[in-house]
Formats: sequence, C-alpha cells, structure tokens
Amino acid sequence: MSGEPPVTAADVEAARERIGGVVHRTPLDTSRTFADLSGAASVGLKLENVQRTGSFKIRGAYNRMAQLSPAEREAGVIASSAGNHAQGVALAGRLLDVETTIVVPEVTPAAKIEATRGYGADVVVEGDIYERSYEHALERADETGETFVHPFDDEAIVAGQGTVGLELLEQFPDVDTVLVAIGGGGLISGIGTAVKAHEPDTRVIGVQPEGALHAKPSLERGEIHELPDVDTVAEGIADTRLLETTFAVAREVVDDVVGVTDRELATAVTLLAERAKTVAESAGAAPLAAALSDEVDLSDERVAVVISGGNVDLTEHAELTRTGLSELGRYAEARLALEGWPTTVGDVVEAVEREGAKLDVLERARRGPRDPPNRTPVTVGLEGSGPDHLASVLETIGGLSGVEVLESPGGNNIHSEIQ
Repeated sequence: MSGEPPVTAADVEAARERIGGVVHRTPLDTSRTFADLSGAASVGLKLENVQRTGSFKIRGAYNRMAQLSPAEREAGVIASSAGNHAQGVALAGRLLDVETTIVVPEVTPAAKIEATRGYGADVVVEGDIYERSYEHALERADETGETFVHPFDDEAIVAGQGTVGLELLEQFPDVDTVLVAIGGGGLISGIGTAVKAHEPDTRVIGVQPEGALHAKPSLERGEIHELPDVDTVAEGIADTRLLETTFAVAREVVDDVVGVTDRELATAVTLLAERAKTVAESAGAAPLAAALSDEVDLSDERVAVVISGGNVDLTEHAELTRTGLSELGRYAEARLALEGWPTTVGDVVEAVEREGAKLDVLERARRGPRDPPNRTPVTVGLEGSGPDHLASVLETIGGLSGVEVLESPGGNNIHSEIQ
C-alpha cells in the first residue's frame, strides 16, 4: 500500500498532548504467573480497565471531540453504542461542555444506560440490534446537524487510542510482542501506529473471538471481509468487519491475528480475577486468552497484554468465572437423588465441607423422566482445587445414606499446569 497512512505517529503524539490532562496514565502490572503459563520471559498487563469510564474509549472520544469547531460544539454530538464508546463520548461531552446523545439498541443493559446518563448524555433507545441504532444515529445527524462520532472508523479516534501504545512503550521498554483485542480495529490500529514508529521489530498481534474472526481474512486477502453474523460472549468486540480507516492502518501495522474460543475467554476472565485481582470484561480479557493458548508462540519474549475494559455486569462476570473454573477443572455440577428431603441436604452440606470443597449451588431440580419417582432431584455446584479433588468429593457424596449421584461431570477441558 503506497502513500501516507490515514493516521501517523505524529497524530498519536498530538493526541497525547491533547488528552494528557484528561485521561489516566494507566498502570502496567507485571505477572510472573502469566509469564510462566504462557512461556514468556515476562508479561505486562496494560490495565485500561481502570481508565476513566472503565475502558480505553475515552482517549479517542476526547481527542475527536476536542477538535470540534465552535459551530460543531454548538450543534452537539451524537453517537451509537451498546457499551464503552457511549460512556467515553458522554464523559468527553461533559468535560468539553458539548451536548451528547447516544443511541443504544434495546438489548443494552439498564446499568450501562444509567452509567451513560450519569455522565450527562441523553440516551435514546432505538433498534433491536446495534446496526439499527447506528443507522438511526446517522439519520438523525443528517436531520439535526449534530456531529456523528464513530466508535472506531475515524482518524482522530484511532490517534487517541494510540496513546495506549505510547504509554506502553515507556512503561515496558524492549517489549517483543503486544497483544490487542480487535472489534472494529480502532485500538489496535492506534497502538500499532505508535509501536511500529518507535519499535518496528515489535510484533503487534490482534485477537478476536472465533465467532467474530473477520480481521484475519481481511488482512490475508488484502480486502475487507464482512461476516454475515457473529456469535460470541465478547459483545465488546462482536463487530462484523473492519472499516476503511481501520483497515488501511491495520494492514500496515498488524503482524497477525489469532482467534480464541469463548471458553478460553472465560478462563482468562477467571484467571485475571483470581491471580491479578483484576475485573475484566470478556473483550478485555481476549489478549490474555491468546497468550495462554497455543495460537501464538511467546517463548522467552517480553509480552504486553492490553486489558482494554472492565465494564461487566456482575451477574455475567459470575457466570463467566464459573465457566472458567469448569475449564480449569475446578468447578463441577452434578445431579443427585435424595431420599428423606430435606434432612439429607444437611448430610450433603457437611460432606462437602468435610472434604474441603465449596458448595456453590444446591437447589431442587425439575423432575425428569429418568429421576427415581420416590426421591427428590437436586442440582449441586461444587468448587474444588482440581478434578481429582472434585471426583473425591462426589464419591463421598455418593456414599452417603439416601444419596445417589445421577449425573456427574463427564470430563472438563482441564489445563493441569494452571492448577
């Protein structure tokens, strides 16, 4: 590709000057545990989940909106988002005294809507999916004269996100590989621009869920590849394609793209919470999932992992960590048949405690055709130190008087080295 790219290192440096007094310089937390698990010499977590609004998005949004003309500021800003971009635009609007309107789809959690309103934005719920919200925002911008602020396909947005890369290079000199999640490509395009300008030999590797893996074929074919649909737990990076700006930049600065499964995402979320004491959304944990997978060789390298956001519903986070523990062989569910309900429940609880496990769930289950008609079906969820421990606990439970184990785990995807 010839000619100057849409976003340059100078643009990123200018963005840093523009947003310097507004955004946090987020920490880089080194992790011996993740270095050992990935085979890397060292791993540094760039914690954008502790950025203002809980993600990196404020960087690009503020950089874009700080450059509005007086007339554009007077007309106001409109954006479409189901998550982090909404809060970034809303906060930037409050700081710059610009009225902002965010169009969100009907599926947006109430907590995210309230958080966006809390930053002073007017929230309009329109459309059953994000694409409808996006179309509505563009139509309204044409009617009202408001400036539409795109979540990623904008040079100023990309430059603002690139300031993550400048900080990373200062905090983690001689980094060999940087892992970054890709949704629409704004973050990796910005980080890649900054990194390659200063350290051209440093690898910049994108990470996407397997159910939204559009960037890899796009970069391999040299043209934008659009997915007909996406299927992933990581809604923050569930885009169907790169767009013109991000594609033009990414093809110059991204060395490779790898895919991770939703179960690998859940495991990464779990390990971040347990080992790094860090709450990350599934999209934010994607780079760590790649580091712990077999998709990229990090042997003896200095590796930076960008944790891009931490805006997660607590119920969803609990479900993800439960899945992650199951993948690690440390959580199991079983179906029991109890004689003498509810007295026998106490025996089960005591047995679990005696075996040193944690009883996460114990609840009556709907009777099925295979359940003994004279006993009460019960579902239990158990947390233990590993698959052998859980098997021992279930064996003990099954040996209790009046208790029969009807269904137990048939085997988990267990990474014994993580236990």
